[in-house]
Amino acid sequence: MKKWMAGCIASVLVLFGLLTFGGEVRAEEESTIKNGIYAGEINLSGMTQEQARSTVEEFIGRISQAQITLEAAEGNQVTVTAGELGLSWANPELIAEAAELGTRGNVIERYKLLKDLEHENRVYPILLSLDLQTVNDILNTECAKYDTEARDASLIREDGQFRVVDGQVGYHLDVETSIDRINDYLTKEWDYQSCSIALDVIVDQPRGSREELAVVQDLLGTCTTSFTSSNASRSANVTNGCKLVNGVTLYPGEEFSTYDAVSPFTEKNGYHMAGSYLNGKVVDSLGGGICQVSTTLYNAVLQAELEVTERHNHSMVVSYVEPSADAAIAESSGKDFKFVNNLDDPIYIEGYVKDKHITFNIYGRETRDPGHQVRYESEVLEVINPPSDTIYADATHPIGYITTEGAHIGYKARLWKIVTQDGVETSRTQVNSSSYKMVPRSATVGTATADPQAYAEIMAAIGTGSIDHVKDVIALLVPPSPPAPETPPQ
Repeated sequence: MKKWMAGCIASVLVLFGLLTFGGEVRAEEESTIKNGIYAGEINLSGMTQEQARSTVEEFIGRISQAQITLEAAEGNQVTVTAGELGLSWANPELIAEAAELGTRGNVIERYKLLKDLEHENRVYPILLSLDLQTVNDILNTECAKYDTEARDASLIREDGQFRVVDGQVGYHLDVETSIDRINDYLTKEWDYQSCSIALDVIVDQPRGSREELAVVQDLLGTCTTSFTSSNASRSANVTNGCKLVNGVTLYPGEEFSTYDAVSPFTEKNGYHMAGSYLNGKVVDSLGGGICQVSTTLYNAVLQAELEVTERHNHSMVVSYVEPSADAAIAESSGKDFKFVNNLDDPIYIEGYVKDKHITFNIYGRETRDPGHQVRYESEVLEVINPPSDTIYADATHPIGYITTEGAHIGYKARLWKIVTQDGVETSRTQVNSSSYKMVPRSATVGTATADPQAYAEIMAAIGTGSIDHVKDVIALLVPPSPPAPETPPQ
């Protein structure tokens, strides 16, 4: 009993000594981090908070210089430092937590903690973070530049023979998943050494093979139209548009957009100023005449019995095909001619120009019965003849000035598809219906003059509503000059 009492008294005296006589020592100890406390692998024992923070920051600075190699498409590598990826210390609050360890609680609790640290270290993990926007920018600017588009196997027709052009595998960097991959590795698995990280690259396999394309041999549909009356600029536009469409290989289920193939309508893309339809008038525009390309292709597609997904008629009737057999494209109104390869095999579009005639041929594998024939007929439902001439007086031009635009007959029409089998009609189906504007012949006549008598005579002539009479009066008032030709329908 006496021994037990002595032990208790000794313990009390020890605790009393800690409380009373150890105050100065305790204050000194509490200003530094206790022994056995680590930040990651860094021993913080005996350091002040400022010293500990500086030590960890120096560590972050060192590992920020580590080389990180990012493996992009096709074996290409981009090397940056961890610091360039925005590496930073994510939990600096651990220093304050480490400094407080062993300073809170009663004497017994603190004593016990210090004893525990003698047997087992307390390790605070150093957490890292990246600037994800910086990582995104590096991937997009430095790594994604190695992306390549998949190129399908295709055909080239030369001297009446087909040649297969092998496809090319495509590679595309998945930026979002690559950001996650980089972030997860550097913040969770990294050993702080230089390393390589394989980015998430999507491989796009090209379509087509030599075997698939070898079946493309048969002529499925063809159409030829003439532009012999066209001037040099319009002829050049038709030729250029044909060249841009020629050589397309279209796989099953794939849609073809004529507008996408022939645009943009710029001089750089080979186009010239030529007449085109706009709001019921013929105006010069870059690419004027391009609709003859889409129209000729439309008729070849009909012959091949492919699926037309978008077709528009012109605002006014054209001269190179029957009503309802045309297909307009227009950037201003969003018109396009589109069709889908609804066959089981690839098809090939051949286009060429010869002697001011444009031809499109659609090649593929013929699966239709030999006795199957298809033809198309235009049915005019209504003809709308233009009324009398329309004349506009223009005081900004002198008497003698006159420009004319030819009349356009209005039509309502529809196109029929007639299928025969061994010469016997088996079906008659309406393909489309079309309405074309009627536009009267018009003229703009100059009326500016200092002669009141001449002004009265030209205004009286305009009042008759006859362009021919106006021309006769101008011939009397002004010395003869070659009249401006009427603009022909496009």
